[in-house]
Amino acid sequence: MTAPSTARSSATDRTSVEVRLEDLRRTYGTVHALDGLSITLAAGELVALLGPSGCGKTTALRILAGLDEPTSGRVVVGGRDLTAVPANKRDMGMVFQAYSLFPHLTSRANVEFGLKLRGVNAAKRRTRAMEMLELVGLAVHAERYANQLSGGQQQRVALARALAFQPSVLLLDEPLSALDAKVRAQLRDEIRRVQLEVGTTTLFVTHDQDEALAMADRVGVMNAGRLEQLDAPQVLYSAPRNTFVADFVGLMNRVPAEVVDGSVSVLGSRVPTLDGSIRTGRGLALIRPEQLVLTRGEGGGARVVSVSFQGPISRATVRTADGTDLVAQLSGSAAAGLAEGAPVSVAVDAAGLLVTAP
Repeated sequence: MTAPSTARSSATDRTSVEVRLEDLRRTYGTVHALDGLSITLAAGELVALLGPSGCGKTTALRILAGLDEPTSGRVVVGGRDLTAVPANKRDMGMVFQAYSLFPHLTSRANVEFGLKLRGVNAAKRRTRAMEMLELVGLAVHAERYANQLSGGQQQRVALARALAFQPSVLLLDEPLSALDAKVRAQLRDEIRRVQLEVGTTTLFVTHDQDEALAMADRVGVMNAGRLEQLDAPQVLYSAPRNTFVADFVGLMNRVPAEVVDGSVSVLGSRVPTLDGSIRTGRGLALIRPEQLVLTRGEGGGARVVSVSFQGPISRATVRTADGTDLVAQLSGSAAAGLAEGAPVSVAVDAAGLLVTAP
């Protein structure tokens, strides 16, 4: 769906801004919720913070929003230090996990609400609200109340409301976690489309790695208040900086291996090691399921334990001769002939592997 030119021109007439979180620290008694977090979001960029519960990602977002204060560090937006500026003076739009729509207002009136608080006259409020509802595909539902909308539609209204006053920064606090899987996938694509259309610098907090990898320009993985790695999704997935990132993002097999002269010998293959690997000796190679190649037939010493059909792909668990269980990802057609107990050979097809100490 393409938004009309009027919505596009008015939605993008604000210049995107750079956002910097500089050495942020936040302590609660003896707990270090943030421990020296530094991140720069380029103007117009969407950065996702990903990590387990309690890692500090929501604390970082709340500090950026002005809903919490750092123990130390700075928040700089568009070159301006906002660390001591209250939330209502920060010019930021926020979409929460809960839809937070006013039940007594229509979709249009909900979108108009922030504009009304800012003293925008009724005619301009209505025009802007309809532009934003058009942008998120809900103009036809402008006069419906929240209880007349699905969960996904309510979240689109919340997004339109957050963007209506043209904020310099958009903050997304796990906005999709309350939705079912199909709607969540649809809405994440919709949010990304709208964000690209509007061009607003955006910080997105989530515990769902699929959402982060699908939506963000860059993804930051956090652990215990610290940023473990911040990279483009492809880099984060294919070249994790350490074991925590490798384990948290995607599935991973651990296979005994030997490192010599910057390469690793594993499962009969020799592969370059990634930065962060041990330099020499025995270790554990971290191998993604899709990096394993299965070949049917005797001689490989491995056997199929089980095959799990997952639509366009399948996952096969195989047991090697030494008793190690590995998970391989295959196309549906490649997995079609694999049966429990079938003999297979296992090899590695990868540009590089991270190898850790055993």
